[in-house]
Parts: sequence; structure tokens; C-alpha cells
Amino acid sequence: MMKRTEKMSDTDRTNAVSLYRDGVGMMVLNKHDQVFVARRIDIPSNYWQMPQGGVEPNESPRASALRELEEEIGTRKVRFLCESHGWLTYDFPEELAGKLWNGAYRGQRQKWFALRFSGVDQEINLQTKHPEFVEWKWAAPSQLPDLIIPFKRELYLQILREFSSLL
Repeated sequence: MMKRTEKMSDTDRTNAVSLYRDGVGMMVLNKHDQVFVARRIDIPSNYWQMPQGGVEPNESPRASALRELEEEIGTRKVRFLCESHGWLTYDFPEELAGKLWNGAYRGQRQKWFALRFSGVDQEINLQTKHPEFVEWKWAAPSQLPDLIIPFKRELYLQILREFSSLL
């Protein structure tokens, strides 16, 4: 069941601490304004996603974004373009909510960043210390809603609206 995705104010974010896991998401754009997407190791389907990950204690969202990029795709060769105005949330489907992170969260709230990839494709390396993806590609922004797992689709539509001036 898909839940509504919404922007959270800083006050809402503080009040929802126990409900949502803090995270970041990265829309990495190449010089042709295509978006980096990858297929996860742990989902045996044809769903793709943009890089994302958790915020460590005492770590800024921006620092988290760079760390997560290096952990997931083996590079930090990006330039920050902009960030989402607020924190975006999504709920896990009921069948996953009790399994992910031992049921500690009902979903995630994320600060999203648009980044320009400044390296070459050969520098992207999914064989990191703890691989999360099996393959990657560049996709047109308009393809994102059809590539993502259904419960994150509204989130991706919101990200596309928020970063539309870059696309």
C-alpha cells in the first residue's frame, strides 16, 4: 500500500524522531542531465533507485551524502548543485515495516541533494566494501517514476518537481 509522501518542516522533523530513520538521497546527474540509478543486490526484481543512505550521529546531511556515495558507488567526484527545501518522508509498506531495522521505524525522512558527477564513468565502482548494487546506468529523469519500487514512486515524483529547474 503506497503512503502519501510529504515535506516535513524542521519542527515536524523533531517531533517525528522515533518514527522515521534519518537519511539522505542523491540525484547524481551526468553532463547530459541523465540520472545515476542502480539495481539493489537485495531486491530480486528490476527496480532501480538513486543512491541513498543513513545519517550517522553528529554527521551533517551533506557529509552523509558524500560518505554514502563513496560507500555505494565508490566515488565522491561530485559537485553540489542544490538540496531539497525540507525533509521528505515515505512510509514502508506494511509487509516490510516490521522487518527493516528490526521494525524500529515506519519509514524514512530524507534530505535530498542534486549533484553533478565530475568524474568519468569508469570511476564508478559498485564493488565496494559492502556492495549494495549489482548494476548501474544513466537514465532520463522522466524514467525515474517507472524504475523505482512502487512505494517510493511518490517520493521520486516530489524530488523531480523539486529539482525540475536543473533538468
